[in-house]
Amino acid sequence: MFPHVELSINLVIILSLSAFGAGFVDSVGGGGGLIQVPALLINFPKVSIPILFGTNKIAALLGTATSAYRYTKRVKIDWLFFLPVMAVAFIASYLGAKVVSYMDMEFLRVLVLVLLIVIAIYTYIKKDFGNGSNKNYGLKKRVALGSLIGLLVGFYDGFFGPGTGSFLMVGFVIVLGVEFIEASAYSKLINCTSNIAALFVFLYQKDIIISVAIILAVFNISGNLVGSHLALKKGNGFIRLIFLGIIIVMIVKYTHSILGWGVML
Repeated sequence: MFPHVELSINLVIILSLSAFGAGFVDSVGGGGGLIQVPALLINFPKVSIPILFGTNKIAALLGTATSAYRYTKRVKIDWLFFLPVMAVAFIASYLGAKVVSYMDMEFLRVLVLVLLIVIAIYTYIKKDFGNGSNKNYGLKKRVALGSLIGLLVGFYDGFFGPGTGSFLMVGFVIVLGVEFIEASAYSKLINCTSNIAALFVFLYQKDIIISVAIILAVFNISGNLVGSHLALKKGNGFIRLIFLGIIIVMIVKYTHSILGWGVML
Protein backbone atom coordinates (compact mmCIF):
# COMPACT_ATOMS: atom_id res chain seq x y z
CA MET A 1 0.00 0.00 0.00
CA PHE A 2 1.30 3.45 -0.92
CA PRO A 3 1.97 5.80 2.05
CA HIS A 4 -0.28 8.77 2.83
CA VAL A 5 0.37 12.15 4.49
CA GLU A 6 -1.82 15.05 5.58
CA LEU A 7 -1.39 18.22 3.51
CA SER A 8 -2.15 21.72 4.80
CA ILE A 9 -2.81 24.70 2.50
CA ASN A 10 0.55 26.24 3.44
CA LEU A 11 2.36 23.01 2.64
CA VAL A 12 0.63 22.71 -0.73
CA ILE A 13 1.70 26.29 -1.58
CA ILE A 14 5.31 25.60 -0.57
CA LEU A 15 5.44 22.38 -2.58
CA SER A 16 3.84 24.06 -5.60
CA LEU A 17 6.31 26.97 -5.64
CA SER A 18 9.33 24.71 -5.15
CA ALA A 19 8.15 22.40 -7.94
CA PHE A 20 7.61 25.30 -10.35
CA GLY A 21 11.07 26.68 -9.56
CA ALA A 22 12.61 23.23 -9.93
CA GLY A 23 10.94 22.72 -13.30
CA PHE A 24 12.06 26.12 -14.59
CA VAL A 25 15.67 25.64 -13.51
CA ASP A 26 15.82 22.04 -14.72
CA SER A 27 14.52 22.90 -18.19
CA VAL A 28 17.26 25.49 -18.74
CA GLY A 29 20.42 24.15 -17.13
CA GLY A 30 19.50 21.07 -15.13
CA GLY A 31 19.65 20.81 -11.36
CA GLY A 32 15.95 21.12 -10.52
CA GLY A 33 16.35 18.38 -7.94
CA LEU A 34 18.43 20.81 -5.89
CA ILE A 35 15.20 22.69 -5.20
CA GLN A 36 12.60 19.93 -5.16
CA VAL A 37 14.45 17.28 -3.14
CA PRO A 38 15.42 19.59 -0.25
CA ALA A 39 11.83 20.90 -0.17
CA LEU A 40 10.62 17.34 0.38
CA LEU A 41 13.29 16.58 2.98
CA ILE A 42 12.55 19.72 4.98
CA ASN A 43 8.76 19.42 4.92
CA PHE A 44 8.58 15.66 5.50
CA PRO A 45 11.35 14.99 8.05
CA LYS A 46 9.70 11.79 9.34
CA VAL A 47 9.23 10.19 5.92
CA SER A 48 11.92 7.75 4.76
CA ILE A 49 14.43 8.78 2.07
CA PRO A 50 13.36 6.13 -0.50
CA ILE A 51 9.73 7.33 -0.30
CA LEU A 52 10.76 10.96 -0.86
CA PHE A 53 13.06 9.94 -3.71
CA GLY A 54 10.26 7.95 -5.35
CA THR A 55 7.79 10.83 -4.95
CA ASN A 56 10.29 13.23 -6.49
CA LYS A 57 10.96 10.91 -9.44
CA ILE A 58 7.37 11.06 -10.72
CA ALA A 59 7.35 14.86 -10.84
CA ALA A 60 10.89 14.98 -12.24
CA LEU A 61 10.01 12.53 -15.01
CA LEU A 62 6.84 14.30 -16.14
CA GLY A 63 8.43 17.75 -15.97
CA THR A 64 11.56 16.69 -17.83
CA ALA A 65 9.50 14.87 -20.45
CA THR A 66 7.62 18.12 -21.10
CA SER A 67 10.75 20.16 -21.78
CA ALA A 68 12.33 17.25 -23.70
CA TYR A 69 9.38 17.31 -26.11
CA ARG A 70 9.76 21.06 -26.65
CA TYR A 71 13.51 20.73 -27.28
CA THR A 72 13.07 17.91 -29.79
CA LYS A 73 10.71 20.11 -31.80
CA ARG A 74 13.58 22.59 -32.32
CA VAL A 75 16.73 20.47 -32.11
CA LYS A 76 17.56 17.69 -34.57
CA ILE A 77 18.18 14.46 -32.64
CA ASP A 78 20.69 11.90 -33.95
CA TRP A 79 18.75 8.78 -32.97
CA LEU A 80 21.51 6.37 -34.06
CA PHE A 81 23.69 8.04 -31.45
CA PHE A 82 21.04 8.60 -28.82
CA LEU A 83 19.32 5.20 -28.58
CA PRO A 84 22.40 3.21 -27.44
CA VAL A 85 23.26 5.96 -24.92
CA MET A 86 19.68 5.91 -23.67
CA ALA A 87 19.81 2.13 -23.15
CA VAL A 88 23.02 2.37 -21.13
CA ALA A 89 21.63 5.19 -18.97
CA PHE A 90 18.43 3.21 -18.34
CA ILE A 91 20.29 0.14 -17.08
CA ALA A 92 22.75 2.21 -15.03
CA SER A 93 19.96 4.19 -13.35
CA TYR A 94 18.03 1.02 -12.49
CA LEU A 95 21.14 -0.45 -10.85
CA GLY A 96 21.78 2.83 -9.03
CA ALA A 97 18.27 2.82 -7.54
CA LYS A 98 18.77 -0.77 -6.39
CA VAL A 99 21.96 0.00 -4.46
CA VAL A 100 20.91 3.35 -2.96
CA SER A 101 20.96 2.00 0.60
CA TYR A 102 24.52 0.66 0.29
CA MET A 103 26.30 3.83 -0.83
CA ASP A 104 28.58 6.04 1.28
CA MET A 105 26.78 9.36 0.75
CA GLU A 106 29.40 11.46 2.56
CA PHE A 107 32.17 10.31 0.21
CA LEU A 108 29.89 10.97 -2.74
CA ARG A 109 29.16 14.53 -1.58
CA VAL A 110 32.88 15.32 -1.38
CA LEU A 111 33.54 13.85 -4.83
CA VAL A 112 30.62 15.74 -6.37
CA LEU A 113 31.73 18.99 -4.72
CA VAL A 114 35.21 18.72 -6.23
CA LEU A 115 33.73 18.06 -9.68
CA LEU A 116 31.37 21.02 -9.36
CA ILE A 117 34.18 23.43 -8.46
CA VAL A 118 36.20 22.30 -11.48
CA ILE A 119 33.16 22.68 -13.76
CA ALA A 120 32.37 26.17 -12.40
CA ILE A 121 35.93 27.42 -12.95
CA TYR A 122 36.08 25.94 -16.45
CA THR A 123 32.68 27.39 -17.43
CA TYR A 124 33.59 30.86 -16.14
CA ILE A 125 37.04 31.00 -17.74
CA LYS A 126 36.07 29.51 -21.09
CA LYS A 127 33.68 32.14 -22.45
CA ASP A 128 32.83 30.12 -25.55
CA PHE A 129 31.93 27.07 -23.45
CA GLY A 130 28.77 25.56 -24.88
CA ASN A 131 29.01 27.23 -28.29
CA GLY A 132 30.20 24.05 -29.95
CA SER A 133 33.80 22.95 -30.50
CA ASN A 134 33.41 21.05 -33.78
CA LYS A 135 34.64 17.69 -32.49
CA ASN A 136 33.97 15.67 -35.61
CA TYR A 137 33.91 12.21 -34.07
CA GLY A 138 32.62 9.25 -36.03
CA LEU A 139 29.39 7.58 -34.95
CA LYS A 140 31.11 4.70 -33.12
CA LYS A 141 33.26 7.03 -31.03
CA ARG A 142 30.33 9.33 -30.29
CA VAL A 143 28.26 6.34 -29.15
CA ALA A 144 31.12 5.06 -26.98
CA LEU A 145 31.73 8.43 -25.32
CA GLY A 146 28.01 9.14 -24.97
CA SER A 147 27.44 5.71 -23.42
CA LEU A 148 30.17 6.40 -20.87
CA ILE A 149 28.40 9.63 -19.91
CA GLY A 150 25.10 7.76 -19.73
CA LEU A 151 26.63 5.03 -17.57
CA LEU A 152 28.18 7.35 -14.99
CA VAL A 153 25.44 9.96 -14.77
CA GLY A 154 22.62 7.43 -15.14
CA PHE A 155 23.94 5.45 -12.17
CA TYR A 156 24.28 8.66 -10.17
CA ASP A 157 20.69 9.62 -11.02
CA GLY A 158 19.36 6.26 -9.88
CA PHE A 159 20.71 6.41 -6.33
CA PHE A 160 21.21 10.14 -5.74
CA GLY A 161 19.74 12.43 -8.39
CA PRO A 162 20.12 16.20 -7.78
CA GLY A 163 22.13 17.88 -10.53
CA THR A 164 21.77 15.00 -13.00
CA GLY A 165 20.69 17.27 -15.85
CA SER A 166 23.64 19.60 -15.26
CA PHE A 167 26.13 16.72 -15.25
CA LEU A 168 24.66 15.34 -18.47
CA MET A 169 24.90 18.76 -20.11
CA VAL A 170 28.50 19.37 -19.12
CA GLY A 171 29.40 15.84 -20.25
CA PHE A 172 27.95 16.37 -23.72
CA VAL A 173 29.46 19.86 -24.06
CA ILE A 174 32.99 18.97 -22.91
CA VAL A 175 33.34 15.41 -24.18
CA LEU A 176 31.37 15.62 -27.44
CA GLY A 177 31.70 19.35 -28.14
CA VAL A 178 28.02 20.06 -28.78
CA GLU A 179 26.25 23.38 -28.19
CA PHE A 180 24.28 24.03 -25.00
CA ILE A 181 20.96 23.88 -26.86
CA GLU A 182 21.73 20.43 -28.29
CA ALA A 183 23.21 19.28 -24.97
CA SER A 184 19.99 20.38 -23.24
CA ALA A 185 17.89 18.30 -25.61
CA TYR A 186 19.98 15.16 -25.15
CA SER A 187 20.22 15.62 -21.39
CA LYS A 188 16.44 15.94 -21.07
CA LEU A 189 15.82 12.80 -23.12
CA ILE A 190 18.38 10.75 -21.19
CA ASN A 191 17.21 12.15 -17.88
CA CYS A 192 13.70 10.93 -18.77
CA THR A 193 15.14 7.49 -19.41
CA SER A 194 17.06 7.31 -16.15
CA ASN A 195 14.03 8.61 -14.22
CA ILE A 196 11.82 5.89 -15.71
CA ALA A 197 14.30 3.18 -14.74
CA ALA A 198 14.60 4.42 -11.15
CA LEU A 199 10.83 4.92 -10.93
CA PHE A 200 10.25 1.23 -11.72
CA VAL A 201 12.11 0.37 -8.53
CA PHE A 202 10.26 2.90 -6.37
CA LEU A 203 6.85 1.89 -7.76
CA TYR A 204 7.56 -1.78 -7.13
CA GLN A 205 8.53 -0.96 -3.55
CA LYS A 206 5.50 1.40 -3.22
CA ASP A 207 7.85 4.20 -2.17
CA ILE A 208 5.66 7.06 -3.43
CA ILE A 209 3.23 9.51 -1.81
CA ILE A 210 0.71 9.82 -4.64
CA SER A 211 -0.98 13.07 -3.52
CA VAL A 212 2.34 14.89 -3.16
CA ALA A 213 3.64 13.49 -6.45
CA ILE A 214 0.59 14.85 -8.31
CA ILE A 215 1.04 18.36 -6.88
CA LEU A 216 4.75 18.39 -7.68
CA ALA A 217 4.17 17.03 -11.17
CA VAL A 218 1.60 19.69 -12.17
CA PHE A 219 3.80 22.60 -11.12
CA ASN A 220 7.04 21.00 -12.29
CA ILE A 221 5.53 20.66 -15.76
CA SER A 222 4.45 24.33 -15.66
CA GLY A 223 7.97 25.43 -14.71
CA ASN A 224 9.48 23.28 -17.46
CA LEU A 225 7.18 24.83 -20.07
CA VAL A 226 8.18 28.37 -19.11
CA GLY A 227 11.90 27.59 -18.78
CA SER A 228 12.25 25.66 -22.04
CA HIS A 229 10.42 28.45 -23.91
CA LEU A 230 12.92 31.04 -22.65
CA ALA A 231 15.92 28.79 -23.28
CA LEU A 232 14.93 28.10 -26.88
CA LYS A 233 14.15 31.76 -27.47
CA LYS A 234 17.33 33.25 -25.96
CA GLY A 235 19.85 30.55 -26.98
CA ASN A 236 23.29 29.40 -25.79
CA GLY A 237 24.35 32.58 -23.97
CA PHE A 238 21.29 32.54 -21.74
CA ILE A 239 21.67 28.82 -20.99
CA ARG A 240 25.37 29.29 -20.16
CA LEU A 241 24.60 31.98 -17.56
CA ILE A 242 21.81 29.96 -15.94
CA PHE A 243 24.00 26.86 -16.01
CA LEU A 244 26.86 28.67 -14.24
CA GLY A 245 24.45 30.02 -11.63
CA ILE A 246 23.08 26.53 -10.99
CA ILE A 247 26.59 25.11 -10.57
CA ILE A 248 27.45 27.82 -8.02
CA VAL A 249 24.28 27.09 -6.05
CA MET A 250 25.12 23.38 -6.15
CA ILE A 251 28.60 24.11 -4.77
CA VAL A 252 27.14 26.11 -1.87
CA LYS A 253 24.54 23.46 -1.06
CA TYR A 254 26.98 20.56 -1.22
CA THR A 255 29.41 22.50 1.00
CA HIS A 256 26.61 23.03 3.53
CA SER A 257 25.81 19.35 3.37
CA ILE A 258 29.39 18.27 3.98
CA LEU A 259 29.90 20.73 6.85
CA GLY A 260 26.55 19.83 8.40
CA TRP A 261 25.02 23.29 8.08
CA GLY A 262 21.80 22.15 6.43
CA VAL A 263 19.85 19.32 4.90
CA MET A 264 20.93 18.52 1.38
CA LEU A 265 21.17 15.47 -0.81
